[in-house]
Amino acid sequence: MILKELAQYDPVTIQCHDNPDADAIAAGYALCRYFDSLGKQARLVYGGRNKIKKPNLLLMLKHLEIPVIYIEDADAFLKEEPDGTIRGLLITVDCQYGSGNVMRLPAEKVAVIDHHRMETKNIELGEINPYVGSCSTLVWRLLTEAGYPVEDERLGTALYYGLFMDTNQFAELYNPLDQDMREAIPCDKSLVTLFRNSNLSLEELEVAGAAMLRYIYNDDYYYAIIKAKPCDPNILGLISDFLIQVAEVHCCVVYNETGDGYKFSVRSCVKEVQADELACFLSEGVGSGGGHREKAGGFINLALYEESYPTLHSEAFFSERLNDYFDNCEIISAGDYDACISDMDIYVKKPLTLGYVMATDLLPVGTPITVRTLEGDLDVQVEEDLVIMVGVRGEVYPNRFSRFEKSYELTQKPYRQHRARVRSGLLYEPTIHNRDTGEVMKLIDHAKLCISDGGRRVFAKELTNRVKVFTAWDRDRYTLGCPGDYLVVGYEDRNDIYMLERDVFFHSYEKENNQR
Repeated sequence: MILKELAQYDPVTIQCHDNPDADAIAAGYALCRYFDSLGKQARLVYGGRNKIKKPNLLLMLKHLEIPVIYIEDADAFLKEEPDGTIRGLLITVDCQYGSGNVMRLPAEKVAVIDHHRMETKNIELGEINPYVGSCSTLVWRLLTEAGYPVEDERLGTALYYGLFMDTNQFAELYNPLDQDMREAIPCDKSLVTLFRNSNLSLEELEVAGAAMLRYIYNDDYYYAIIKAKPCDPNILGLISDFLIQVAEVHCCVVYNETGDGYKFSVRSCVKEVQADELACFLSEGVGSGGGHREKAGGFINLALYEESYPTLHSEAFFSERLNDYFDNCEIISAGDYDACISDMDIYVKKPLTLGYVMATDLLPVGTPITVRTLEGDLDVQVEEDLVIMVGVRGEVYPNRFSRFEKSYELTQKPYRQHRARVRSGLLYEPTIHNRDTGEVMKLIDHAKLCISDGGRRVFAKELTNRVKVFTAWDRDRYTLGCPGDYLVVGYEDRNDIYMLERDVFFHSYEKENNQR
């Protein structure tokens, strides 16, 4: 959906979920500003049992001058509407029309803009993307695509704070679009500091203190679990930040019940457990999760949870998932691993068409850059021989020219045209960020085609369990392989060990006809 589809309606009512948080308020406010700029009548409303009373939200409304209307009684509010129906267009933000966390208001036309898993059906107009960290991010992208860049500091601060709060103060920020918005919009950081330092009430302080009195600890795997009473999600982060400082705790999960599921926060202080990967594992099949290596979090959808684990209470669920995580995973470190090639087959690399960018073609040697991809950020410095590769699925990884030129035929043909033929509709196009100037470039706009010569032999086997591989390239961050993926060992260099997802492996390799 694009916002121009909604521009035909007038007036426009924008509704936050009941008892709105900073993200819902910011996203709704941004839409109000957009429709105001078009000369439309726009208003921002919310319902629920109580008016906004959290100090940080009251400060947000005051300092950013956000006009929001509280609907205490839906019938009384609708008396002002012809036939008791919202005229023009009703847009629900950070929630979905008809779900249990938003007051139902009859409307002539309804649109939904939300970053949660789809809950309702038969919504003709909508933009639902559960992969971004905040609804503010989603609205920012829609505004940008509509030719309404966020240049006003008040609006930028609102969106920034919405993302800040919905990603546990950026600890659970993992989608590159979220990072792009955070860096692109103007923001009054002093106001964010003011809001942040007014976020905890005395009641929530008691919740945090009481939660830490009761915990589950596993001394085999050095993990801890705490269940907190219902509270602001950021309190979970506060508790987990404290818990991970305990000497015997290497990773921890802190969670609480919400109206529609479980919100959880994850922390890790050891390289063998990446918090973002653990969050994804815990929520697999029942929700979503992500974040950073040390701090992450996620959400478990109640309906999916009860369907998959109808008899399991929440503490048992997290304990069983964590035990499964540690019990059924092998850790391999290149250089220390003695590969047993007797149970591996020999495969030969196919000729492949990939993309490449010589870093020095874009920026001078010594420039610090961030290569941003859907898989995460890669911070490197431009060097004379640095080559940035674009793989078969659009994944990005660094290479050295001395190694690169031995295996690939270089061309000057643009990679984007090839990419459009092979696959379109990338969730996110990789970008290069100049950390000195803030300049952002789309990697694929500068990439050229290269063709691998093929023929390189490797040993490989299909995985039957989860495996974490620390490669010779990166000994601090592992690559995860799951059953069905392939462990690959260099034919000539047994320390060249890496993981490939199943479809990428068979796209890249074929079994040698004459096996050893």
